Amino acid sequence: MTDLDWGQLSELAGKVAREIANKWCVVEVDDVKQEILLHAMEERRTLAEHAEDHEFIRKVFWNAGRRYAAKERAYRDLMDDQYYYTPDEVRTVLRTFVYTDDEIGDVVGKKDDLTRCVISDNIMPARLDAAAALPKLSNEYQELIQRLYVYGMPPVNDAERRRGYRAVDALALSMNRHIRTKRGAA
Repeated sequence: MTDLDWGQLSELAGKVAREIANKWCVVEVDDVKQEILLHAMEERRTLAEHAEDHEFIRKVFWNAGRRYAAKERAYRDLMDDQYYYTPDEVRTVLRTFVYTDDEIGDVVGKKDDLTRCVISDNIMPARLDAAAALPKLSNEYQELIQRLYVYGMPPVNDAERRRGYRAVDALALSMNRHIRTKRGAA
Protein backbone atom coordinates (compact mmCIF):
# COMPACT_ATOMS: atom_id res chain seq x y z
CA MET A 1 0.00 0.00 0.00
CA THR A 2 1.35 3.42 -1.00
CA ASP A 3 1.18 6.53 1.17
CA LEU A 4 -1.01 9.31 -0.15
CA ASP A 5 0.36 12.75 -0.98
CA TRP A 6 -2.31 14.90 0.69
CA GLY A 7 -0.92 18.09 -0.83
CA GLN A 8 -1.39 16.67 -4.33
CA LEU A 9 -4.83 15.31 -3.40
CA SER A 10 -5.86 18.71 -2.04
CA GLU A 11 -4.76 20.37 -5.28
CA LEU A 12 -6.74 17.86 -7.36
CA ALA A 13 -9.76 18.24 -5.05
CA GLY A 14 -9.61 22.01 -5.60
CA LYS A 15 -9.59 21.61 -9.39
CA VAL A 16 -12.51 19.18 -9.33
CA ALA A 17 -14.40 21.40 -6.87
CA ARG A 18 -14.02 24.42 -9.20
CA GLU A 19 -15.38 22.40 -12.14
CA ILE A 20 -18.36 21.21 -10.10
CA ALA A 21 -19.09 24.67 -8.65
CA ASN A 22 -19.08 26.08 -12.20
CA LYS A 23 -21.68 23.51 -13.28
CA TRP A 24 -23.79 23.56 -10.09
CA CYS A 25 -24.62 27.08 -8.97
CA VAL A 26 -25.97 25.90 -5.60
CA VAL A 27 -22.52 25.05 -4.17
CA GLU A 28 -19.36 26.94 -3.30
CA VAL A 29 -15.89 25.75 -4.33
CA ASP A 30 -14.61 25.54 -0.74
CA ASP A 31 -17.59 23.48 0.42
CA VAL A 32 -17.20 21.01 -2.44
CA LYS A 33 -13.46 20.73 -1.85
CA GLN A 34 -14.03 20.09 1.85
CA GLU A 35 -16.59 17.40 1.07
CA ILE A 36 -14.24 15.75 -1.45
CA LEU A 37 -11.37 15.72 1.04
CA LEU A 38 -13.65 14.33 3.75
CA HIS A 39 -14.64 11.53 1.37
CA ALA A 40 -10.95 10.97 0.52
CA MET A 41 -10.15 10.68 4.23
CA GLU A 42 -12.95 8.14 4.71
CA GLU A 43 -11.80 6.14 1.68
CA ARG A 44 -8.05 6.58 2.18
CA ARG A 45 -7.32 2.84 2.13
CA THR A 46 -8.97 2.42 -1.27
CA LEU A 47 -7.31 5.55 -2.60
CA ALA A 48 -3.91 4.36 -1.31
CA GLU A 49 -4.29 1.14 -3.29
CA HIS A 50 -4.78 3.25 -6.43
CA ALA A 51 -2.38 6.10 -5.54
CA GLU A 52 -0.66 5.93 -8.93
CA ASP A 53 -3.92 5.91 -10.93
CA HIS A 54 -4.74 9.63 -11.16
CA GLU A 55 -7.80 9.04 -13.37
CA PHE A 56 -9.29 6.72 -10.77
CA ILE A 57 -8.75 9.27 -7.99
CA ARG A 58 -10.16 12.07 -10.15
CA LYS A 59 -13.25 9.98 -10.86
CA VAL A 60 -13.72 9.25 -7.14
CA PHE A 61 -13.37 12.97 -6.39
CA TRP A 62 -15.76 13.90 -9.18
CA ASN A 63 -18.40 11.47 -7.93
CA ALA A 64 -18.04 12.67 -4.32
CA GLY A 65 -18.36 16.30 -5.42
CA ARG A 66 -21.37 15.64 -7.65
CA ARG A 67 -23.08 13.66 -4.91
CA TYR A 68 -22.60 16.61 -2.52
CA ALA A 69 -23.86 19.12 -5.10
CA ALA A 70 -26.94 17.00 -5.86
CA LYS A 71 -27.70 16.69 -2.15
CA GLU A 72 -27.38 20.45 -1.71
CA ARG A 73 -29.63 21.14 -4.70
CA ALA A 74 -32.29 18.73 -3.46
CA TYR A 75 -32.19 20.33 0.00
CA ARG A 76 -32.45 23.83 -1.46
CA ASP A 77 -35.37 22.83 -3.65
CA LEU A 78 -37.17 21.30 -0.70
CA MET A 79 -36.66 24.35 1.50
CA ASP A 80 -37.38 27.14 -1.02
CA ASP A 81 -41.17 27.09 -0.44
CA GLN A 82 -41.83 26.08 -4.01
CA TYR A 83 -43.97 23.12 -4.94
CA TYR A 84 -42.19 19.78 -4.87
CA TYR A 85 -43.69 16.55 -6.28
CA THR A 86 -43.53 13.51 -4.04
CA PRO A 87 -43.38 9.95 -5.42
CA ASP A 88 -46.93 9.31 -4.12
CA GLU A 89 -48.26 12.30 -6.06
CA VAL A 90 -46.40 11.11 -9.14
CA ARG A 91 -48.01 7.66 -8.85
CA THR A 92 -51.45 9.31 -8.65
CA VAL A 93 -50.70 11.43 -11.71
CA LEU A 94 -49.49 8.38 -13.64
CA ARG A 95 -52.77 6.57 -12.94
CA THR A 96 -54.61 9.40 -14.72
CA PHE A 97 -52.64 8.83 -17.94
CA VAL A 98 -55.26 6.28 -19.02
CA TYR A 99 -57.62 9.24 -19.53
CA THR A 100 -57.46 11.86 -22.27
CA ASP A 101 -57.28 15.54 -21.33
CA ASP A 102 -60.95 15.95 -22.28
CA GLU A 103 -61.98 13.05 -20.06
CA ILE A 104 -60.02 14.53 -17.15
CA GLY A 105 -61.68 17.90 -17.78
CA ASP A 106 -65.11 16.28 -17.49
CA VAL A 107 -64.37 14.67 -14.11
CA VAL A 108 -62.56 17.49 -12.32
CA GLY A 109 -64.02 17.74 -8.80
CA LYS A 110 -65.58 14.27 -8.92
CA LYS A 111 -64.37 11.11 -7.23
CA ASP A 112 -62.70 8.69 -9.61
CA ASP A 113 -63.44 4.98 -9.14
CA LEU A 114 -60.18 3.85 -10.77
CA THR A 115 -57.72 6.06 -8.89
CA ARG A 116 -59.88 6.34 -5.75
CA CYS A 117 -59.27 10.06 -5.36
CA VAL A 118 -61.05 13.31 -6.04
CA ILE A 119 -59.72 14.78 -9.24
CA SER A 120 -58.74 18.39 -8.67
CA ASP A 121 -57.92 21.06 -11.19
CA ASN A 122 -54.19 20.89 -10.34
CA ILE A 123 -53.96 17.48 -12.00
CA MET A 124 -53.51 19.05 -15.44
CA PRO A 125 -50.23 20.87 -14.67
CA ALA A 126 -48.96 17.73 -12.94
CA ARG A 127 -49.81 15.65 -16.02
CA LEU A 128 -47.97 18.15 -18.21
CA ASP A 129 -44.92 18.07 -15.95
CA ALA A 130 -44.95 14.27 -15.94
CA ALA A 131 -45.33 14.11 -19.72
CA ALA A 132 -42.37 16.50 -20.13
CA ALA A 133 -40.19 14.63 -17.63
CA LEU A 134 -40.97 11.06 -18.72
CA PRO A 135 -38.89 11.12 -21.94
CA LYS A 136 -35.83 12.11 -19.90
CA LEU A 137 -35.85 8.72 -18.15
CA SER A 138 -34.21 5.60 -19.52
CA ASN A 139 -36.29 3.42 -21.84
CA GLU A 140 -36.39 0.70 -19.19
CA TYR A 141 -37.85 3.08 -16.60
CA GLN A 142 -40.34 4.48 -19.12
CA GLU A 143 -41.61 1.00 -20.02
CA LEU A 144 -41.77 -0.04 -16.37
CA ILE A 145 -43.76 3.07 -15.43
CA GLN A 146 -46.16 2.54 -18.34
CA ARG A 147 -46.75 -1.09 -17.44
CA LEU A 148 -46.98 -0.82 -13.64
CA TYR A 149 -48.54 2.59 -13.05
CA VAL A 150 -50.32 3.68 -16.22
CA TYR A 151 -51.76 0.32 -17.29
CA GLY A 152 -51.89 -1.02 -13.71
CA MET A 153 -50.33 -4.40 -14.42
CA PRO A 154 -48.90 -6.16 -11.36
CA PRO A 155 -45.11 -6.53 -11.08
CA VAL A 156 -43.81 -10.02 -11.84
CA ASN A 157 -41.67 -10.15 -8.68
CA ASP A 158 -40.29 -8.08 -5.80
CA ALA A 159 -37.26 -6.98 -7.81
CA GLU A 160 -39.52 -5.47 -10.46
CA ARG A 161 -41.63 -3.79 -7.78
CA ARG A 162 -38.47 -2.17 -6.34
CA ARG A 163 -37.34 -1.11 -9.83
CA GLY A 164 -40.79 0.42 -10.30
CA TYR A 165 -40.36 2.42 -7.09
CA ARG A 166 -36.94 3.61 -8.25
CA ALA A 167 -38.42 4.57 -11.63
CA VAL A 168 -41.13 6.67 -9.95
CA ASP A 169 -38.51 8.29 -7.70
CA ALA A 170 -36.47 9.15 -10.79
CA LEU A 171 -39.57 10.57 -12.48
CA ALA A 172 -40.38 12.69 -9.40
CA LEU A 173 -36.83 14.09 -9.45
CA SER A 174 -37.09 14.78 -13.16
CA MET A 175 -40.48 16.48 -12.74
CA ASN A 176 -39.10 18.65 -9.96
CA ARG A 177 -36.09 19.52 -12.08
CA HIS A 178 -38.47 20.35 -14.95
CA ILE A 179 -40.55 22.76 -12.85
CA ARG A 180 -37.35 24.41 -11.58
CA THR A 181 -36.20 24.88 -15.17
CA LYS A 182 -39.56 26.39 -16.13
CA ARG A 183 -39.45 28.69 -13.11
CA GLY A 184 -35.89 29.80 -13.96
CA ALA A 185 -36.86 30.49 -17.59
CA ALA A 186 -39.90 32.58 -16.63
